Amino acid sequence: MPRGLLTVLLLVVSNVLMTFAWYGNLKLQELKITTDWPLFLIILLSWGVAFFEYCAMIPANRIGSQITGGPFSLMQLKVLQEAISLVVFTVIVATVFKGEPIRWNHFVAFGLIIAAVFFAFLKSE
Repeated sequence: MPRGLLTVLLLVVSNVLMTFAWYGNLKLQELKITTDWPLFLIILLSWGVAFFEYCAMIPANRIGSQITGGPFSLMQLKVLQEAISLVVFTVIVATVFKGEPIRWNHFVAFGLIIAAVFFAFLKSE
């Protein structure tokens, strides 16, 4: 598998896990699963999920970075990660947190982020 594609796939996995580590506790609260849990247990649960997020993020950065023979500069990796993060977040909000509307201004913001990815990958030499 090409390093660039593997990097993107690992970034998607990482961002799915990150989104659940950060926001999954809110869904668990909404479902009344963790209603009586103390905050420190919620934090530990999130850290547990975040551990697996790092297990995908660190290899993605190592595989994708030009420093280790990958196709992406550090700036390209970061902008790519942020764009993937917002796409993953939007899909999760639309499917898991159905009460959160996605409005026109969100699409404009996402379009600007896609433009940022374009400019990050533009050769300026």
